[in-house]
Amino acid sequence: MRLPKLIKLILIRTIQIGLIGFLLVFSTSVYAHKIEPNWIEVTQNEIELPKLDRAFNGYRIVQITDLHAGDGIDRAQLERVVETVNAQNPDLVVITGDHVSRKPRQHVELLDTLAKLHPRDRTISVLGNHDVFNDPTPIRTALDRVGITLLENSIHTIKRDRSTLHIAGVGDVFAELDKLDRVLEQLPPTGAAIMLAHEPDFADETAATGRFGLQLSGHSHGGQIRIPFRKGYLPELAKNYPLGRYQVKEMVQYTSRGIGMIKIYARFNCRPEISVFNLVSSS
Repeated sequence: MRLPKLIKLILIRTIQIGLIGFLLVFSTSVYAHKIEPNWIEVTQNEIELPKLDRAFNGYRIVQITDLHAGDGIDRAQLERVVETVNAQNPDLVVITGDHVSRKPRQHVELLDTLAKLHPRDRTISVLGNHDVFNDPTPIRTALDRVGITLLENSIHTIKRDRSTLHIAGVGDVFAELDKLDRVLEQLPPTGAAIMLAHEPDFADETAATGRFGLQLSGHSHGGQIRIPFRKGYLPELAKNYPLGRYQVKEMVQYTSRGIGMIKIYARFNCRPEISVFNLVSSS
């Protein structure tokens, strides 16, 4: 029995639509899991920093964050990150937390790759919530081994003759290890100051002091998977300042999309980011 021509046409169109849908879903999945996570964007940002001495005019900071080494990010990917960072000719490299996601004693050896970072001054880091909740001890050891300065409620001062630039870092805010009062006790009254804090919403606390011109953060991954009319998944303490640049009172807050991923190991419309900051003196 022959099927009526109309039914045949409907069946053919249904198969065609199904095939197109399958190809669309398949190609989107491949892109989100394999292509975009490796398609790093280098963003350039000019920051006019209050109290910045002219000796630091043009000072270049490169930020990386949320490496999540070993959990979807392997050594080859980290080496590409390091190579890209070095290509920006940084004066200073800062890492704003979440060096690993979990199993730090297994994955921490990948952090040896960071020894190849070559800023003119140094590399400075703070811990993130994944670092702290899993076991920060091997991470601290690994960072020390490769010569990275870890700030935990402390500051590091960079000098150019008599001029100073202060880099501060708080303990992880999510784990309630932040001690801003302790940082302020150590911070000299003169010289520009920059805060490193893994969780971006800490910017409200930092800005309220009136002492910092810039805070650099990560934590949000920019939402990681961003589709129209939705912000993607945003963790606690990354809902107010989830992505990019904000003005918080007299301070600039910048939240990087980071390098790695969690949960669903995919990125869509949210490329991994290496952030470059060129500091400009306002005087």
